[in-house]
This record gives sequence, C-alpha cells and structure tokens, in this order.
Amino acid sequence: MNDHPQIYIGTAFVAGVLLTVGIKELVYPELEQRIKSRRSAQSTDAQGLSRDTTELVARPGPPSIVDGIEGCIGNTPLFRIKSLSDATGCEILGKAEFLNGAGQSSKDRVALSMIQMAEEQGILTPHSGDTIYEGTSGSTGISLATLARAKGLLAHICMPSDQAIEKSDLLLKLGAIVDRVPPAPIVEKDNFVNRARDLAQTHTKSSTESDSDSNTMRGRGFFADQFENEANWRAHFNGTGPEIYAQCNGKLDAFIAGAGTGGTISGVALFLKPKIPNLSVVLADPQGSGLYNRVRYGVMFDVKEKEGTRRRRQVDTIVEGIGINRVTANFEAGKELVDDAVRVTDVQAMAMARWLVEKDGIFVGSSSAVNCFAAVKTAMKLGPGHRIVTVLSDSGSRHLSRFWARAGDVGGAVDTKLEDVLNAKDDQ
Repeated sequence: MNDHPQIYIGTAFVAGVLLTVGIKELVYPELEQRIKSRRSAQSTDAQGLSRDTTELVARPGPPSIVDGIEGCIGNTPLFRIKSLSDATGCEILGKAEFLNGAGQSSKDRVALSMIQMAEEQGILTPHSGDTIYEGTSGSTGISLATLARAKGLLAHICMPSDQAIEKSDLLLKLGAIVDRVPPAPIVEKDNFVNRARDLAQTHTKSSTESDSDSNTMRGRGFFADQFENEANWRAHFNGTGPEIYAQCNGKLDAFIAGAGTGGTISGVALFLKPKIPNLSVVLADPQGSGLYNRVRYGVMFDVKEKEGTRRRRQVDTIVEGIGINRVTANFEAGKELVDDAVRVTDVQAMAMARWLVEKDGIFVGSSSAVNCFAAVKTAMKLGPGHRIVTVLSDSGSRHLSRFWARAGDVGGAVDTKLEDVLNAKDDQ
C-alpha cells in the first residue's frame, strides 16, 4: 500500500463516485417524490381549501404583503385561554376573530364572502354607486361598511334601536347611513331585516327609472341578507374551519359557538365533522333564544318569550349578536351536525366576561363571554384532557354602553373562583 499510494487514492475516489451515484439513484427519487407530495398537499384550490387538509400549515412565519384591507381578513390566532384551561383540566382555545383586520370581528369573513359572491354574480359593481343594504345587530354592518368603502360602494345599515350606541356611532364614522328601528319580530314589516330588504328593492327600482330628475338615486341596491345568504356559512367552511383544523393539527374534541345567523356554527361544523367524526359541536345560546330548545328538544320555544312574560319583542337578553327565535337558512345548513346546546343567562355571561379580564386580560364582547361559559360547561361534561375550541367574536369595546355597563368594572384586588362564575344568579 505504501508503494502505490496514487493507485489506492484513485480507486477510493472512483468508489466514492459510484457509491454516490448509487445512493442518488436509489434514494433521491423517493425523497424528491416525498417533497413534491408534501408541497402538493399544501397547495390550495380556487376557494382556498387545502386539497389534503392533514398537511395544512397554520400561520407559517411572518405574513406576506397583502392587497388592501380585505387581505387582512382571516388566519386569526388560536390561543390557549390559560385560566379556563388550568381550572378545568381541558385545553380551552379561543379563536381570536376580533383580530380580523377590516371590521375587527368574525363578520369580516361573512361580509367579504357576501360581497365577493355578489360581484361574481354581477349584482354589485365596485366604484359604481351601488349601495349595500343590511339588517344587523351591528358587527356585520361595520364589516360591510368598511369593505364597501374599500371597494367604492356605499352602505345603508338597519339595526335594532336597543343595540349598543357605539356600534351605530362607528357606522356613521365609516360613512354608512344608519337606521335605528324599534325591535320587532321578523314577521312584522318594521323588523330591521325587512326594512333593509324593502329599502334595497326601492333603491333598485328607482335606479332603473328615468334619471331626468337630478335627485334620482344612482346605482343599484343590494340586500346582503346575512341570515339567509349561503355566502355566510361558506365563509366559515372555506376559512374558519380549515384554519382551526390546521392550528389543532386535526386534534380536537369539541367546537363551541353561538348562533345569530347560524353561519359560524354551520360552516365550521360542515368542514370539521367529516374529518373528525367524534367531534362534539355545541351551541352556546343566551337566555330568551329558542335555539337551545330547538337543538335539545326539536321545538323552537323559550319560556321567556311566553305571551305576557316577555319584556321586549325580540330575544330577552342583553347579549348582542347571537340568539334568535327562528331557524335561518344558514343554521339549517348545519343544524343536523349540532350535538348539544348550553343555555347561558345574562348574569353568567357578565360573570364570565369579568373573569376573563381579571384572570387573563381578555376583554371581549357579550357573545364571546357566552361562548366561553359554554366551553367551560362542555369541558366539565367531557372531563380533563380534552381540547375545546370556541370563538372570540369581537372586542368588549363595542359593548361598553350596554353589556359592559351592566357587567360593571373589574376590581383591582379580586380573586373570583370559577364556581362563582358558574353559579352566578340573577338578584331579581
């Protein structure tokens, strides 16, 4: 060996080359195929749904530059609510929908979906003078007004007069026309939803008549119809559901949500249930709403709506955004996938809202407090070790004059126990 070093070095070099070529031929094709398969699994179709949701990646690094305010909607964080998780032994996660970038609520997704579908159908045309009409308790109107401005459209919002005044104030700042109308059942012409529909029809009729009069309205009127428009539940089927699945890596035991229009609970359930058959979908329902009994017993009736006992003509609760006494098309789309319901009183919702501020520094609105209370009740029913996701729809800043005015301030040196929240009773 010492006599012929060049021969041995050359032989070793050739052997190394042959070995490398052999490994490349044997291993590389398989490795390359696996990389291609992974990239393909992470690709999405035209609707933004992953072709193989088991490979979805949630929040992969810093976000890229997006086009306009509408690009800031979706992909919201999912975070562990530490106090509730520690107290129950379950992992209770909150989907931070108040961080959507247009109207700062879960209704951003719905508003964008409804506008996009209307544009695709030729019903709305950006920068045309078209006006969006909607009947809403507030958040959907705020999202619609924001996106309308972004697209060169106008907004006319009808809302019950008993909703928090800061919502209509914000709508006015966004340039929307606002009608605050007395609460009335859906069967009455003066109901806020029916008024929005009638105004849209009148606008469209006027726009098609002779424009010889300089005061004739321009553009068309579009009634968004969030309660019956399928673009509502599809927004959550295409966005919220896939995001939750990805963020949880497909490991989830229960999903909790309230229902006003019913789009969130239906859309998410329709996406998640086929992938997680054992998932429990639970409705969080405020007092005065009939959906609790609809899910539990198959009838739409609530004792607080009994003739002679109800204090108002809609849903007897200070909770805004959820609770209703009819089955909408959006709730109908997924109601067979709703497994259970939890009734939450106003005092329980207020106690939970104060708890979240005291323990976690989380300041949310009334519907989010209802959702979190129902999440705790579900955790106690399932037992420790389960993962539960609920929706934090909007910030408490939109509920200062009504819900939070009743809930009161959170003291600086308090030590509330969870059983105090669960056992909260009305003093009346």
